[in-house]
Amino acid sequence: MIAPEGWIFVWLPSTVGAGALVVGWPWLGWPLIAVGVFSLFFFRNPDRHCNHPPEIACSPADGRVVVVGHAPADLVERGLPTQISVFMSVFNVHVNRAPADGTLVEYLYNPGRKISAFKDKASMENEQNLSVWEGPYGRIAFKQIAGLIARRIVFDHALGDSVARGDRVGLIRYGSRLDVFLPATAEALVAVGDRVRAGSSPLARLRPVVEP
Repeated sequence: MIAPEGWIFVWLPSTVGAGALVVGWPWLGWPLIAVGVFSLFFFRNPDRHCNHPPEIACSPADGRVVVVGHAPADLVERGLPTQISVFMSVFNVHVNRAPADGTLVEYLYNPGRKISAFKDKASMENEQNLSVWEGPYGRIAFKQIAGLIARRIVFDHALGDSVARGDRVGLIRYGSRLDVFLPATAEALVAVGDRVRAGSSPLARLRPVVEP
């Protein structure tokens, strides 16, 4: 399966490349066909299932965990002091999935810069969006962050939309990163250096909201 946004990046260079071969321009045709084949690989969208208890937040991204620690001050003020970040290389699946059930209550987009996504300052300065979700286990948030060569962040939802854990929420083209922000009661289930898969790997254990 391939993400719908990827087909133009598969079809266009492959078609032009095949035409170049027909007219005798292999120096142009084969590189374009290679781009099409790579795009087919890059935009893959495998079927995933989060087969864990409902209180487990699953990873929203494929890749390597690069941060397990304290969130920036603005997220702490929102009651989300814990940050877990996953870096996606160009070889990872780039479809992003909801870590938990929730309804979108806040969304912010910042065009930003393009710094290598594995660097900590990318979380503050790069092109990014912040989505905040309210669910049965409280409020969580995550940022989709563009990387050094990323060209576009895709986000599928609008305020008031609801998702189930593991649903697609968007994708990021090429190298990028995803930061997850959790309440203080959450228990991280990963460590820096761990490899995770979107929609299937456990990321954190959430606690039910206790009504006063």
